[in-house]
Amino acid sequence: MTEVIDLLQQLIRNACVNDGTPESGHEHRSVATLTEFFGVEGQVFEPAPGRQSLVYRVKGHDAEAPALALLPHTDVVPVDPSGWSVDPFAAEIIDGFVYGRGAVDMLNVTAAMAYAARPYITGEKTPRGDLVFIAAADEEAGGIQGAKYLVDEHWDLVGTPYVLTEVAYPALEYAGSSTVPVSIGEKGGYWSVLKAKGNPGHGSVPYRQDNALRKVVDALKGIFDTPMPVGITPEWVDFVSRLSVDSDFKDALTDPDRIDDAIDELALTDPLFARYVHALTHTTISPNMLDSGVKINVVPDQAEAFLDIRSLPGQDRDFVESHLHKAMGHARDEVDIEPYAYDLEATVSKPGTQLWEAIAASVEDLEGHRNLLPTLMTVGTDARFWRAKGSIGYGVGLFDDRMTFSEMLALFHGHDERVSVESVLKTTALYEKVFEHFFAS
Repeated sequence: MTEVIDLLQQLIRNACVNDGTPESGHEHRSVATLTEFFGVEGQVFEPAPGRQSLVYRVKGHDAEAPALALLPHTDVVPVDPSGWSVDPFAAEIIDGFVYGRGAVDMLNVTAAMAYAARPYITGEKTPRGDLVFIAAADEEAGGIQGAKYLVDEHWDLVGTPYVLTEVAYPALEYAGSSTVPVSIGEKGGYWSVLKAKGNPGHGSVPYRQDNALRKVVDALKGIFDTPMPVGITPEWVDFVSRLSVDSDFKDALTDPDRIDDAIDELALTDPLFARYVHALTHTTISPNMLDSGVKINVVPDQAEAFLDIRSLPGQDRDFVESHLHKAMGHARDEVDIEPYAYDLEATVSKPGTQLWEAIAASVEDLEGHRNLLPTLMTVGTDARFWRAKGSIGYGVGLFDDRMTFSEMLALFHGHDERVSVESVLKTTALYEKVFEHFFAS
């Protein structure tokens, strides 16, 4: 199984960096790597130059059996090398860890899925139902040139009732060491742009100038200063019920009036997990970019602020914009809110399905227990496009004990991203077992 590590390293070295622009990504590099790894030509889709996705659909021997799609992506987010202790695209192995951008988001899963699926793609094994392998482009920019394109234009090829994708999490220590988190859904995305207009003038005489930037800054101050809306979902209540914490703290974690104090208490000992808890119990708003003006000595006549907004199940754009208008106060009269890209509703899959049971049986085979923890994600994945069509989508992996759940959260889009060799091997073994159990049902 050392081949899976070699594959992971090559995928990292391909540096398929997606900065959100149409000309970035270069996923064609990893399509070539995967095609060579399989030794079989798949179907390649390229809606924009270089933005390639690779698809294999292996026919099952039972036309009545459900199909399963594997949905990894090949692109990664940009990186600031100055914050790393190693070259982020060298894919070095240090002390048993593979370092590199994409190591846990999600090239570890991409490599493991490819290795486990290869016997089916080459014809060595035949699944009962169809097995679909989709190496998707553009996930890190919303999937427009990847998963969304495939679902919109080629559903007959990629459509399945079940999907296995990211995120693979280590065991959550608050739920006991013998628990495997399974991602069952994700928050909605309502990215937005605040826009304001003013009048240009000379920056040397700012008194009573109509400065567009001031208007946006006033709006942002209100947004920063206003507490984010609390939402206690059934998925969160179920998650908390499985945690190994005292009953009073459980009550606090599911009480809208006590949740913020509980998070503050948790942050004293585990700030990373506290951040995760906050995200899963609130609509979150993160103003991340600000743009205005044309020159340092010219009063800006226009300004924009870009907000990353994630909503809980049941919260739509009307809910989001209602909160923004209240938070902006008087600035709402001078600032417009516009959607950025496209809106995405939160999506959730129920546990207890055929794929869920296949995962549980596989965990039992490898770990000796069937303790699965249904987990909602703060991030967005390509699975949302399948869930919107009615598919069941989960994300799961197995890890050794060298990284905690909280530590892994900091590595997503962070410095020194890494995954242990042993964790990649364990995840690969898990997928092999999942296929056996799922297609034996």
